[in-house]
Order: sequence, then structure tokens, then C-alpha cells
Amino acid sequence: MKPSPKSFILDLLSTLRRGTMPVSALVEAGELFGIGANNMRVTLARLLAAGQIGRDERGRYRLGDGTRPVARRMATWRDAERRTRRWDGSWIGIHLAAAGDVARAERRGRERALRLLGFGSLRSGLAVRPNNLRGPVDEVRSELRAIGLPGSDLVCELRELEPGIEAEARGLWDAEELRRGHRQRARELRASAQHLASAPAREAMVESFLVGGRALRELILDPLLPDEICPSDERRGLHAEMKEYDRLGRAAWAEFLSGYDVPHLRAPNGARLAVTPGLRGTDLEEKEGIQP
Repeated sequence: MKPSPKSFILDLLSTLRRGTMPVSALVEAGELFGIGANNMRVTLARLLAAGQIGRDERGRYRLGDGTRPVARRMATWRDAERRTRRWDGSWIGIHLAAAGDVARAERRGRERALRLLGFGSLRSGLAVRPNNLRGPVDEVRSELRAIGLPGSDLVCELRELEPGIEAEARGLWDAEELRRGHRQRARELRASAQHLASAPAREAMVESFLVGGRALRELILDPLLPDEICPSDERRGLHAEMKEYDRLGRAAWAEFLSGYDVPHLRAPNGARLAVTPGLRGTDLEEKEGIQP
């Protein structure tokens, strides 16, 4: 699927380790995906006006300050397996403030935070996830707030749920669907890695963006459930495949980016996050996306 100009720009800028990217690089890269120069320039102006990107005195672009908490969360996919600990059976709960007490923008931030940190809806006004993320609850609370959870929502630890409620909470995630998705993405990465070895440079750039992007979405949106709810073998396998594929993607994009003097940390593997319909990121017109 061809990315939209908005998601494409934010994806590319999210790969920067430091520094900025000139409009000429963004325009040329967009053309590889069938996005016209005028469309890219108009979108850049809109993103700049919305504060989602910034521009330095040379007219080169970077992510805006308001997008950085989500971008930081997305960049942690490499360390996903180190972000969890052994589950002690407790839960993190969020009591959601009534809709009338939360502005529309805050509701979007809430949806983004809950999705990125793997919460499910146990009851109307109550979201939960297993308390297996490394660090105390107050660290999870701080990250939720940084991503967009409203201050009126109460974050707490829950223990000793009634047996029926406990079973219901454990069933909020489709473990088999998660595992199937991990296996499918891993197969796609292996097949693409073989093709990249002989693909023309620009074809390799496009393929690594699209194929790597699907795998990254799978990893970034994975709820990191404990093995008691969803065995992690497939997730760990996808994680290992993606680390190797990321190296190939960086190699595919390296010459292009260095030609524009653009420092980059990883290949722009399409980090736009496709999620359930109606779940939006930072002021998106695309209902299926979360953006940094």
C-alpha cells in the first residue's frame, strides 16, 4: 500500500539520529512511492503549521517537539524484550474520566497511549494490562501521560481480581491472532531479505520501507503480554528477524541519505502504525494511523 504524504514525511523524519533533512531529499524520496513534489510541499507546509515538524534556518526539516514522546516509544522496538519482567499476576488499571470531562484532542491522546502500551478495555471506563512491564507503575504512568493520556485518568495497580473477572481480563487479547501475525511478518522479512540482495537500489529502498514497515508495526503495537497469556516465541522470532532486516534496510537507504548529508539511525522502514479503525494518532486525517 502506498503511504500517504503525511505518514511518509513523518516516517522519514523519525529515522533521523540528529540533524535535519532537506526538502529536496523528502521530495525525491516521495517520488519513489508515487507522491508528487507539489503534494509533498503542501503537506510539509501543513505539518509545519500544525507543529508536527520543525524547520531550521536552512529550510531543513525535523520532527516537531510535540511528536517526540511517541517517536521515542516507536524507537524502542529494538529493546522490546528487555522492557518486560516476570509477571506476578497483578494488573495496571486506568480509570477513564467521563467523556464529557475530556476534550476531543485528549481523547485522541488517550487512545494513542492505550494502544501503544497494550491496554484492553475490561469494563466501560476501565482499561487494564498485565503489570509485567519493567519498572514501577509510576514509570508506566509517566509514559502514558507523555504520549497523551489525560491527567484526569487515574492509573493504579490492581490485585486479586475475582476469578471470573481475572479470566475475562486474560481473554482481552487474541493470543492466536497475535502469534499468527508474528509468523506471517517473519516469513515476509525472510523472503524480502533474499530479494534485496539482488534488487536495484531504488527498488530495494521501496521494498525495505514497505515490508519492514509492516513488521515494525507488528512489533511496536505488540502488547508484550506475559507467557501466561500469550507465549512469546513467535514475537521473539520476529524481533530477531527484524533486527537483521533493519540492517539490510539501512544499507539500502544509506547512499541516498548520505548524498543529502542526512544522518540516520535506521532505515525508514515505514514506521506508520496501522491500527484498528477509529483509533487515531496526533491529529490524523487517516483513521488507521498513529504517527510520531
